[in-house]
Amino acid sequence: MTADDSVPSSSAAPPASAPADEGAPAPRDNPATPASHSWLELFRHHLPTVPEALASLLVLVVATLFLHTFVLQPLVIPSESMEHTLLVGDFLLFNKQVYAPAGRLTSQLLPYRPVRRGDIIVFHHAQPPLLVKRVVGIPGDRIHIADDQVYVNGMALNEPYAAFEPAPANPSRDTFPAKIYSDPEVDIDWWQQMQSLTRNGELTVPPEEYFVLGDNRNHSKDSRFWGFVPRQAVIARPLMIYFSVSRPSTTDDAEASPQASDDRLGHERELAEKITGFARWRRIFRVVR
Repeated sequence: MTADDSVPSSSAAPPASAPADEGAPAPRDNPATPASHSWLELFRHHLPTVPEALASLLVLVVATLFLHTFVLQPLVIPSESMEHTLLVGDFLLFNKQVYAPAGRLTSQLLPYRPVRRGDIIVFHHAQPPLLVKRVVGIPGDRIHIADDQVYVNGMALNEPYAAFEPAPANPSRDTFPAKIYSDPEVDIDWWQQMQSLTRNGELTVPPEEYFVLGDNRNHSKDSRFWGFVPRQAVIARPLMIYFSVSRPSTTDDAEASPQASDDRLGHERELAEKITGFARWRRIFRVVR
């Protein structure tokens, strides 16, 4: 036998590997990996300390109190007297500084100006404590109303915002100044003052006083019923509607809601209307004019 025909020795074969023990537990990963440690350290690095958090909260509280006290304040419209400019359920932000007396320092920081004819103003009143109306007459103006038209200094006032929803006739409201006291809702002291300020059928607005009306003329108790607004009672001017909740108006005509032919579809539509219809979304962030 030659060397090439020799059979290789069995000792040269690699040994067979032993079968793995299926019952042995698998090795576990270490939960505290370097990556988790890095994220934890990064979070701790950016987390403010207790004094820093308290200081930030204090700044936020002071800024909120300053804005609420001196600049902006929320207000909700409770009645229909300013429809359709302002609706029941409108939430307003109003500027408390625009009509405030300007000082040397604040006049450089915040805009101030006098009350103008056509402005919507917020002012103190006996009942309710705050009212929102539109200025129609400023000091020195001569006012009279005939056939739903306001005349100022002998000229018809252009009022595209005025609304005249149906209402029973009222001489004290529709013709102003009235010559006869016929409405018990008109304040008697105001009636007497009105007579002393009326010449040739026109009421003259005194100094530091304003004559105001609601835009919803037939459903508004305003200067026609209780008199002028003193300058010192004016506190703000509405800026913006920041939210508006859908609420029914007592001056609108009631309409029957349409019924769906399929009861199941009707319930689905009712649910969708409840979800999306609780707010007047198109009025949000609308500027008040």
